[in-house]
Amino acid sequence: MVDEFQRSWLLAQLGPDTDSADLERRYFRLRSVRAVALEVLGERRAKLLADPLKVTVDGVVTMDLQENLRGIERQIEAVRQTPAPDDPEGEGEEGNTLATSVIVPSRLYR
Repeated sequence: MVDEFQRSWLLAQLGPDTDSADLERRYFRLRSVRAVALEVLGERRAKLLADPLKVTVDGVVTMDLQENLRGIERQIEAVRQTPAPDDPEGEGEEGNTLATSVIVPSRLYR
C-alpha cells in the first residue's frame, strides 16, 4: 500500500490529476514508486507516439506535439535520477560522512 509520502512524491512527478486508485494498483503489482512513475510516463509517451506528432491543414491550423514528447522524455530521465521515497538506504547517495574534531589554541594562555 502506498503511504502518504509516496503518494505525494508520485503526484509531484505525474501531476495532481493522476488517479490515486490506479497508482495503488500499479504499486501493488510493481512494488516500487519509481517503477510506477516510469510506467505511467512510458504509457503517456507511447500514447503520443501512436498518433502523428505534427499535423498541418494548409491555411487553417498546425498542431505540433513534438515538444510534449521531449518534455515527457525529460521527465522520464528526471524520475530515473531523482531519489524515490522507497529507495533502499544508501543507494544513489554520495556517502556523506560526519566527522568531529577538537579545536585547541596553538599557544597556551594563562
